[in-house]
Amino acid sequence: MSEPFSVRVTVRGYETDVQGHLNQAVYINYAEHARWSLLRAAGISQARLVGRGVGPVALETTIRYRRELLAGDEADVTCAFEWGGGKTFRMVQKITKADGTLAAEVEAVGGLLDLEARKLVADPRTIFKELASDPELFGF
Repeated sequence: MSEPFSVRVTVRGYETDVQGHLNQAVYINYAEHARWSLLRAAGISQARLVGRGVGPVALETTIRYRRELLAGDEADVTCAFEWGGGKTFRMVQKITKADGTLAAEVEAVGGLLDLEARKLVADPRTIFKELASDPELFGF
């Protein structure tokens, strides 16, 4: 299997809390940034999703904090999709300091919402394959 998609982020001072480490809510922002970066790299924009009548939704997110991130730290945020059958998929992500230290693990369950029916589409994999110019980024 190839390496998961990854983006680099730099922790900004205003993202830290009183202890000086990255605020817990910002980990979700970093994970979401990596997900949207993967979509863009695969050729899928928000406009293309809306044009197709769907939008990604987060159904569950779990974060495991391993080591602190401090202002100025650089970190790589990975994103890999795992597909089963049905309406949902998993996104497995790691936030790793530039020196290789694992800072956090993020696992999420997502789906694609039919924007008109307001229900999850039956097979999100088919729609991602249809819209993507580089479907390999989704693990297909």
